[in-house]
Amino acid sequence: MATVSQWIEGARPRTLPNAIAPVIAGTGAALHLGDVCWWKVALALVVALALIVGVNFANDYSDGVRGTDDDRVGPLRLVGSGAASPQAVKVAAFASLGVGAVCGLVLAIATAWWLVLVGAVCIAGAWFYTGGKRPYGYLGFGEIAVFVFFGLVAVLGTQFVAADAIDWVGVGCAVAVGSLSSGVLIANNLRDIPTDAESGKITLAVRLGDRNTRIFYVLMCAVPVVVSVVLAIIAPAAAAGLIAVIPLAKPVKIILGGTQGRGLIPVLALTGMAMLVWSVATAVGLAFA
Repeated sequence: MATVSQWIEGARPRTLPNAIAPVIAGTGAALHLGDVCWWKVALALVVALALIVGVNFANDYSDGVRGTDDDRVGPLRLVGSGAASPQAVKVAAFASLGVGAVCGLVLAIATAWWLVLVGAVCIAGAWFYTGGKRPYGYLGFGEIAVFVFFGLVAVLGTQFVAADAIDWVGVGCAVAVGSLSSGVLIANNLRDIPTDAESGKITLAVRLGDRNTRIFYVLMCAVPVVVSVVLAIIAPAAAAGLIAVIPLAKPVKIILGGTQGRGLIPVLALTGMAMLVWSVATAVGLAFA
């Protein structure tokens, strides 16, 4: 039976910035429009956190039962390591996704009914990333899904429920956060190219190869810098997001340095922290603008 610390590690806390950053950025974009509904912002954060923990457990379960995690380089996986039974991890995944569904339903009732459809697509995307007969994460579409769900949907969804509107500032924030969120997955899949290729998990990194995947990561890290420059034209204080160049320097150096295997693990956390820094700095700039 897995310990509490193993369950926490299995939830992959290093990925939590992928859930927190889009809500912060979306709130900043909402503040740029005017007043926001703070209880909706809080509930949007719960939805985002519940979904990312749910997808992490779902990924753990599906990869574990397929045997993809039998020879894993990265952090602990509960099923693959034998620390927890597949059924227990599956229940944890459904419970987390269920919390997200209930909170999302409350937001939909209070805001717009069609958000129920958006939520349903998000939950399906969380499960079928590595679940089902033809998981799209095994076909190279993981980065696209992360960009859409934890970038476009999460940021613009937060802006919409908080301010009842979206604008081009929100779109810019969504593109920036989605790119960095994808960067976290790119680094993860770069690390796992050898084991994924052997197990038949054909991620985008496996398709691109080591060198091109590193270039792709750097390009994704450049996107928020460009977005900050563009946003500064609309709201000069949004240029504060350029401070994210500082925390991005180290992971980019590691990637360009050709580091392999476990040496790439810190890149995930560093990229996530850079995403948080960009989101907070940009949100504050937009709020004051």
